[in-house]
Amino acid sequence: MESFIFWSAVGFSGAIIFCSFFEWTLHRYFMHRPFFNFRYAFQAHALVHHHVFKSDHTYHVVNEKDKKIIPMAWWNGPLLIFLGMLPILALAWMVGRWWLLTGSFVAFASYYAAYEYMHWCMHLPKARRVERSWIFYRLNGHHLLHHRYMHKNYNVVMPFADLCLGTLMLRSKIKFPQARGAAVPDVQPRNATPVNSIASAKLDASA
Repeated sequence: MESFIFWSAVGFSGAIIFCSFFEWTLHRYFMHRPFFNFRYAFQAHALVHHHVFKSDHTYHVVNEKDKKIIPMAWWNGPLLIFLGMLPILALAWMVGRWWLLTGSFVAFASYYAAYEYMHWCMHLPKARRVERSWIFYRLNGHHLLHHRYMHKNYNVVMPFADLCLGTLMLRSKIKFPQARGAAVPDVQPRNATPVNSIASAKLDASA
């Protein structure tokens, strides 16, 4: 029993970290660009999801029919969990510790469920309990910036890979029209000059 608990915990902890890099890789190299002739993920995410949900007020659902393009297709979850488990299966076979698979599977399933649920709440806010949490508030701002800068903030659940791989953005460098709401932080530059103030200054200078 102790061996089961220990190796399951090791598998869970390692897989959670791995999930962050798995999500980052999938998001960057498959969902934001065609991968050779494979265009399904790119089409569904970059061309459809990002076309509808931008970083302004359209970050939140405007048309009821657009709710269906927030989550992935139903079969994506089982497939992604299976693919993510393959290297863990190889590792468990090499070290002879099959309980690694138990913790890893729980980690992958939990990570994917968290991804889908939080992503749903981000684009379709309903003042749910999770939306009132500090972690959701920060992750929502993180994801909002991704919808403004698609080459940044690839992680939705745990931005560890973004931090390690140089794609983490905490605030925009320029002022832009952003979504607002109780669960949406201000991601504008800290000392940004409002756009209307810049326009007024140019008019005064030309007078």
